[in-house]
Amino acid sequence: MNKAARYIGMGFSSFHCLLISFVMLLLQGCGEASIPSSYTQSDAEPDIWPDYRDVTIPPNIAPLNFMVDSVDDVVAELNIAGSKQTYGGKDNKVQIDEKEWHNMLSAAKGKSLSVSVYTKKDGKWLAYKPFAIHVAEEEVDPYVSYRVLPPSFVGYDELSIRQRNLTNFEETTIYNNRQISEGLEGQCINCHSYQNYGTKNMMFHMRFQHPGTMIVNDGELLFVNLKDESMISAAAYNSWHPSLPIIAFSTDHTMQSFHTRVLSKVEVMESASDLVIYDIKKNRVQTVLNDSAEFELFPSWSPDGKWLYYCSAHYEYENGYENTEELLQRYKSLQYNLYRLSFDASTMSFGEPELVYDAVSQDRSAVQPRVSQDGRYVLFAEGPWGLFHIWHTTADVKMLDLQTGRLVETRAMNSPLPESYPSFSSNDRWILFESRRDDGNYTRTYLAYFDKNGCVHKAFEVPAEDPEYFRLLLRSWSRPELMKEPVRISPKQFYEKALTEPIKVSK
Repeated sequence: MNKAARYIGMGFSSFHCLLISFVMLLLQGCGEASIPSSYTQSDAEPDIWPDYRDVTIPPNIAPLNFMVDSVDDVVAELNIAGSKQTYGGKDNKVQIDEKEWHNMLSAAKGKSLSVSVYTKKDGKWLAYKPFAIHVAEEEVDPYVSYRVLPPSFVGYDELSIRQRNLTNFEETTIYNNRQISEGLEGQCINCHSYQNYGTKNMMFHMRFQHPGTMIVNDGELLFVNLKDESMISAAAYNSWHPSLPIIAFSTDHTMQSFHTRVLSKVEVMESASDLVIYDIKKNRVQTVLNDSAEFELFPSWSPDGKWLYYCSAHYEYENGYENTEELLQRYKSLQYNLYRLSFDASTMSFGEPELVYDAVSQDRSAVQPRVSQDGRYVLFAEGPWGLFHIWHTTADVKMLDLQTGRLVETRAMNSPLPESYPSFSSNDRWILFESRRDDGNYTRTYLAYFDKNGCVHKAFEVPAEDPEYFRLLLRSWSRPELMKEPVRISPKQFYEKALTEPIKVSK
């Protein structure tokens, strides 16, 4: 090699080293945020999205990333017992390192994180009053599943059931109807549920194309036609018995009516509804309640398996059974109370209906009951009438203390917009529900702490890796369910099973 070649080589090598050093410095600078040296102090707390101020969270939840609107830059300092971490410094979002976050939560169990926020607008920094994030001792079940669906009332061209790991941001598909549906009618998928928060025993329904019910029993996948000549429709709303291979269902005739001059968009009604149970091992359906003057639905087993809770609306047709025109005129008279039936597992028999909560006497309607694991409390959604309260702006999550017969104060978790589908975590310390509080149109998933003293705390939205995710997502997260583990059956296995002939049930 001549001298010129050596010099050219040396020059390139030196430039390469300088370039690498420069890139490394840039990366180091991007990975660290710093508190501004000069700022104006505000007496107010920052207006952050989602609102995580003064919430109580599980010690195993994913990072509570957030953003501040209408600013150029934001920096947040998280402080626990003098140990500080600083994030942000790129745009108007604060996104927290997962490993560092979980280390902080581990140190903060039973304590609080202090969060100081600084924002920059037009070159000037503003410091806000710090706010707290309280960290409970008790964890939440690590998984949640939900339906993901676009705005629709009668179309099913795009529906999926998905699952999310709440300790991080991993999201996977359980089943997507686009794998199998064809044409405009599509395939509706709904009512996913689990036995004791586990996925070894689980189910969901399919409607229209390839109809039937997917049931996983002890890990075995079954496809069942849950309809016989005695039932008014295929099985619908459901609940697994906590220890037996039986599922309680309602069987319903469902109808919709659309508003043109009020804020609510739609009314969902049942023109008839009964309760049945399905024995998976015996492949047999047994009628539980079928009073023509009672619309019984939303069955829910108590965790000890000794009671079947449900809701029922008393309705007597004046102009012929299931006269839908009459029902449309009287839809506000459809109001549901909460009831329960005792259950004897040795004889598979039920006792007489027992009134648990009289909502009708208060001109209200109570639906979707869920009983706490200790058997003391019942969660439910309450609205002015009907059963689909996510369409009613005055709908709230309520809780009844069965020991005292009194309602627990739940205002901290509710909002001026509708809440629905509440349920307890497996340790009773967390309440999961869906809400339209973000924008009034799309349902999102929320959690609220329910402490050992019986107090409900401020609810918070399930965190997203990008804090703007739910603002930009033109889909609803519907009917959330907590799980201790992910679903192990693959979407392909469900798809292949759906192409087979479903098993017919016997009486």
